[in-house]
Formats: sequence, C-alpha cells, structure tokens
Amino acid sequence: MDIVDIYTDGACKGNPGAGGWGALVVAAGIGREFHGGEALTTNNRMELIAVIRALESLAGRTRARVHTDSQYVQLGISAWIDNWKHRGWRTADGKPVKNQDLWRRLDELAAAHEVEWIWVKGHAGHPGNERADALANLGVASVQRGSP
Repeated sequence: MDIVDIYTDGACKGNPGAGGWGALVVAAGIGREFHGGEALTTNNRMELIAVIRALESLAGRTRARVHTDSQYVQLGISAWIDNWKHRGWRTADGKPVKNQDLWRRLDELAAAHEVEWIWVKGHAGHPGNERADALANLGVASVQRGSP
C-alpha cells in the first residue's frame, strides 16, 4: 500500500472570527487541494476540519502521513483522545472536551486508515505546510468576501 502525504492547516482572522482550512493531499506524486471556510469559528476548529476533509477524500483504507503545524491536532489525536474517551469526553479537570463533534469524527476517520501524525513547525518554509497555509487563507478570504 502506497503512502499518501497530507498537509493541513487552519487559519482564523480573530479567534473566534472568519476562519479557513486548507489541505494538500499527495498520492503517487499527484497533489489534490481542498479549502473552505466558516464566517464565525476558531482556529482549532479549522485545524481539525482541514484534517477531517483530507481524510474524507481518501478512497478505501489508506496509509497516510498527516503533516500538521497544530500541536492541538497532533497531540490530541495521538496522546489525549484515549483519555478523553475513557473519561466520557471530559478533560482531566472534568470539563467537556472542546470541539468534541470534530474529535469524534476525526477519531472515526483515523480508525478507518493507517495514519502517522507528524508535527511540523509552521511558517518555517516547509513546502507542503506553506501550501496548506495558503489554501487555509483562501478559505478565510472566501467567507470574508461572502463567497461559499
């Protein structure tokens, strides 16, 4: 099974504010780009939606490397989620997990694939991350000017 590389990013102008998400999915040397936005959201929601939309684009069980500059996403899915589920979707201090709807969806999608979660430093010249950032900003622009 070939490995698919996924680069994702979220952006928000104000937090909450106008937000966008972007994803670059590279399989067999061919890249597909996705982006979108929401008029009132948070950066963390956009980071999660970027990964969700990328994984939803995959056909069949896939080996994927998800490259994200969000430690919230990378640590959430690889280190924190099992404890959240064990505690009934509550944090260590008993509060409900924020963005639970998106974490549940990401958990489903991650289980359907073989995923390696890779954190990359944002805005550091990594080509895949820079492209995902540009796509996320296109998502922001689409809602700021009233486009779908």
